[in-house]
Amino acid sequence: MELKMPTDFTVEELEKKIAKNIRIKINDFSYTLEKQSLDARKKRNIHWGIQVGVSSLGLTGPEPVPGERLFIPYKKRGGKVVVVGSGPAGFFAGYTLLLAGFDVTILEQGAEVNKRCKDIITFERTGTLNERSNYAFGEGGAGTFSDGKLTSRTKAIEKERRFIFDSYLEAGAPPEIAWMAQPHLGSDNLRKIIKNLRGKFTGRGGNLYFNTRVENINLAESQVKTVETNKGKIDADYFIFAIGHSSYDTYRMLIRRGVPFKVKAFAIGSRAEHAQELINRAQWGRTSLAGVKAAQYRLTFNRQELLPVYSFCMCPGGKVVPATACKDTNIVNGMSNYPRNAPFANAGIVAGIHLNRLLNRELEPLEAIEWLRTLEQKFFDFSNSYAAPACKIGDFLAGKTTGSFNPSSYPFGLTPADLCAFFPGIVVTSLKAGLKDFCRKIKGFEEGVMLGLESKTSSPVQAVRERSGKCAAIENLYISGEGSGYAGGIVSSAADGIKAALDIISLQ
Repeated sequence: MELKMPTDFTVEELEKKIAKNIRIKINDFSYTLEKQSLDARKKRNIHWGIQVGVSSLGLTGPEPVPGERLFIPYKKRGGKVVVVGSGPAGFFAGYTLLLAGFDVTILEQGAEVNKRCKDIITFERTGTLNERSNYAFGEGGAGTFSDGKLTSRTKAIEKERRFIFDSYLEAGAPPEIAWMAQPHLGSDNLRKIIKNLRGKFTGRGGNLYFNTRVENINLAESQVKTVETNKGKIDADYFIFAIGHSSYDTYRMLIRRGVPFKVKAFAIGSRAEHAQELINRAQWGRTSLAGVKAAQYRLTFNRQELLPVYSFCMCPGGKVVPATACKDTNIVNGMSNYPRNAPFANAGIVAGIHLNRLLNRELEPLEAIEWLRTLEQKFFDFSNSYAAPACKIGDFLAGKTTGSFNPSSYPFGLTPADLCAFFPGIVVTSLKAGLKDFCRKIKGFEEGVMLGLESKTSSPVQAVRERSGKCAAIENLYISGEGSGYAGGIVSSAADGIKAALDIISLQ
């Protein structure tokens, strides 16, 4: 059943609406929320579109068909698996294998989540970066400090998606992720959820070692025999590398050891930050809307002769964070807590590029990684600090440098800069064209600020692998998640890790 409800509806109002539609007393039926999405196409009639499944002895019709669940066959197995990385791909690969009866060890180069939070606070207060425990590295991966979005456009992962959502719900996720059209966890919830997931993993006998960095792999007869860590060698029958998109040192090590990668498309740009009330007013026609946390946007621009430009990882009611993993680079990202009640909105505004086309030659994967790292270092070198080079969007479009800024959520402050000087010419031209279009679509968009470098939409390289995630050249090595170049975001990365686990299960 599909219903329209006001944005601030109550459970009692929903039940009355259902009863009126099916003409049955409230106590004579039960219902489940199946989907809830905001319809803001008409500002005078913004409402929730709700789908409910209703059951009652007084109703006729086909019974609802429950969705298929992921089948994980359990048996006592002799197989030992080492997973490198504890982000969504690494954790769910390891957890799936553990449920199937494998001996599983997850290695995480960073700290557990509570220690990681303390290291981030120290970084933002003092500027002292822990290169192994920060916004990029540590328990839960980079996604721990994000908006915790659980959206994914991949349609072939329904069973995996349900398993992922069920796992999050069991670990304390907000119940509405089961029915919201655009579910999110929030960084504040993620810290608790990840800790609870760790407890489920170790409680079943899994091993999870923090501050354990893989520095080399030892190969023989087209197989990985051991990984060398800062704490010694570890052997296994299978290895899954779920390293994320920021582990440049690990990329370099794998490539030099013969693991095949290729250059792929990714995107670069800056974070756009606005007052959240400005975005609310543009999207809703008012500064607040009862029953809805904060207005969002999703923008795209395409013109044949230019690069595609789009918004990425929009964080309503959030903050811009220093997401660098290296002391001499400067990168920004966005995050929101569950209430989404901070006074700022931000999103990456990026242009899609492929370095082979941009530089008009075929690059080796190591060259692509170095090109991106050089750009990230350029943003740091501008002020020799983590302050973000920035300018107002209107000034960027006019080719001017901004003299002063309104307050910003970014903890290290903003440094006036000509952002046009940081990017290749075609990137600047495309960003300007895209921003002009976005200013037409969202009233007041030009009042926002472009700050820092957004370079982590995805990896610039991609593993050469089979569909299961198995490396094309090494029999017992899998490359999964965002670090593989095949996944992006929490859900698709977790599903990619699960697929690698299922392939290993099928071999035993």
